[in-house]
Amino acid sequence: MSEAHEAGAATGHDVLVTTPSFGQHAREPWEVFEAAGVRARTASAAHPLTERQLIEEAEGVRALVVGLDPVTAAVLDAAPGLTVVAKHGVGTDNIDLSAAAAHGVRVVNAPGSNTTAVADMTMALLLAAVRRIVPAHASVTGGRWDRFFGPELAGRTLGIVGFGRIGQAVARRARGFDMDLIAYDPHLPAAVFAERGVPSVTLDELIAAADVITLHLPMPSGGPLLGRAELAAMKPGSCVINTARGGLVDEDALAELLHSGHLAAAGIDVFATEPPAGNPLLTAPNAVLTPHCAAFTQQANAAMGSTVAADVVRVLRGEEPVNAVV
Repeated sequence: MSEAHEAGAATGHDVLVTTPSFGQHAREPWEVFEAAGVRARTASAAHPLTERQLIEEAEGVRALVVGLDPVTAAVLDAAPGLTVVAKHGVGTDNIDLSAAAAHGVRVVNAPGSNTTAVADMTMALLLAAVRRIVPAHASVTGGRWDRFFGPELAGRTLGIVGFGRIGQAVARRARGFDMDLIAYDPHLPAAVFAERGVPSVTLDELIAAADVITLHLPMPSGGPLLGRAELAAMKPGSCVINTARGGLVDEDALAELLHSGHLAAAGIDVFATEPPAGNPLLTAPNAVLTPHCAAFTQQANAAMGSTVAADVVRVLRGEEPVNAVV
């Protein structure tokens, strides 16, 4: 770690970076700060910080670069010099946007920077889950020769919940596997679906028709989007893929339906609580689980960090950010 981003005392243009993935595999994000003469320091507490930890660490800073840390009204109250909060990623559901606006704090993110990485991981989880790659690998390395049957993707219906950049990128990849596509996204106009050649359906229609459901949207209010009733209404032998937010799926119900065999497989990169100690999915059959790493490619790491760092510098200079959320 260079002197420019060692942990240390705050300065007039200090940036606190709380997420360990910022510039983890790329020098470019740190170099953006260094070239602008802006000092960035890392948090001493482990990510994600609690509200109390963030309040303590953010004292005196002008900018925050956060991952999943809760940027609440209390955090904003405790950091009167704060000018900008940058989400190292896309979803800003951990940031109180209304409170930020009330405090005059800009919020920026990095839309599109992890699209390719997450779309690739979605297909990797899908293939690993339905073709049972993990137990097949364990069979060979364990000195056995068990062989596992699974369905082909061609002709299967992929239901894409959330049809933004990542959902559309998944659709392009799934077409290469000759899958049939449907999508649900109440926030997009019909023209977007028509342009992409993907039918727009209601969530209930998607649940009833899909052989695979993949999730690509922020966490809604009011509980899981795929609760117990929705998961039970899925076709027998179908599959759930989640690379978006853990709270989108009722994890207890998903585990039960995997155990019962109603659902054939699941590929899960995100969990309601991370790490997922004691999560029922840890012992569920035919579940491929990864540690919230869908966006972890060298290319995405460089692009995401550089994008938010550049906007932080713009705001600190009094300029308009490129990717403003608030």
